[in-house]
Amino acid sequence: MSETMETIAAGLLKQVRLTAKPLDKLPDTVAPPDLDTAYAVQDALNRSLSGAGMGGIVGHKIGCTTKVMQEYMQIPHPCSGAMFAATVFTGEASFPRSRLCRPGVECEIAVTLARDIVELPNDDIANVAPFVDKAMASIELVDQRWTDFRKVATPSLVSDNFFNAGCVLSKPVRMDPMKMDRITGRMLVNGGLVGEGIGADILGHPLAALSWLARHQIARGKPLRAGEIVTLGSVVQTIWVEAGNVIEVEMDALGSCALTLS
Repeated sequence: MSETMETIAAGLLKQVRLTAKPLDKLPDTVAPPDLDTAYAVQDALNRSLSGAGMGGIVGHKIGCTTKVMQEYMQIPHPCSGAMFAATVFTGEASFPRSRLCRPGVECEIAVTLARDIVELPNDDIANVAPFVDKAMASIELVDQRWTDFRKVATPSLVSDNFFNAGCVLSKPVRMDPMKMDRITGRMLVNGGLVGEGIGADILGHPLAALSWLARHQIARGKPLRAGEIVTLGSVVQTIWVEAGNVIEVEMDALGSCALTLS
C-alpha cells in the first residue's frame, strides 16, 4: 500500500472516530491487505488523531488475549492499538454516549512500565516482569465503529486501533508481576454481575501478553517506553452498553474503577 493509500484509509477512520458515524468497510482500494500494512495505517491514523485533539499516545491496548475473546472475535492471535491522553481516566469517569457508534466495555488488568523495553532475549515471561512498575484494574471502553465488525477483515480492525475508545483505571498498586495470573476480576453493569475471570485466562499469564506486545513493538521499531500504560486483555467477553449504564470493574488486590455512559 502506498503512503497515499495509507493516508486515505487513515482519513476515513479518523472521520468515523470524530463523527461517531460507523463505516461499512474500508474501500477495497485502500483496505490494508495484511497486518504489517494495518499497523502502518494505524500509525498514520494516530498521528492525525493526536493532532485533532486526542492528545499524545500514553499507552497501548492488547485485544484477543483470552480464549473467551478469541472465540468471540474469531481471531486466534493478539492485536494491539494505541490509547490517547484525552481518553484515559482514573477512578471514576463519565463518557458521552453521543461520541460513540456502538459502545462496549471490557474487564482488564493493566500495568504501567518502569523503563523502556528495547530488547527481550526471548518470550519467557520472567524476562518482562522487571519492566512492570505498577498494576491496575481497568475498564476498557471499546467502540464498534463498523456497521458489522464480523464482515470486516482483521487488518482493517487493527488499523482502527482494534476498537479502543478509552479506559478507566484504578489507583496503581505495586505487586509481584509474576502473581498477576492469580488475580480474579469481575464486571458489573448497573449493579448486576455480567462476567468474571482470572488473570491466567490472559494467554496463561498476563505477562505473556506484555511480552508479546513488547516484542511486537520492538520488531516495528517502536519499543514500549517508561511510563506507558498497557491494558493486557479482557477476562470477560465484551458487554455492549448504552446511555445511563454504570459499569464497575473490581479486581482482587488491584481495587476498582467505574464508568458512567452519559
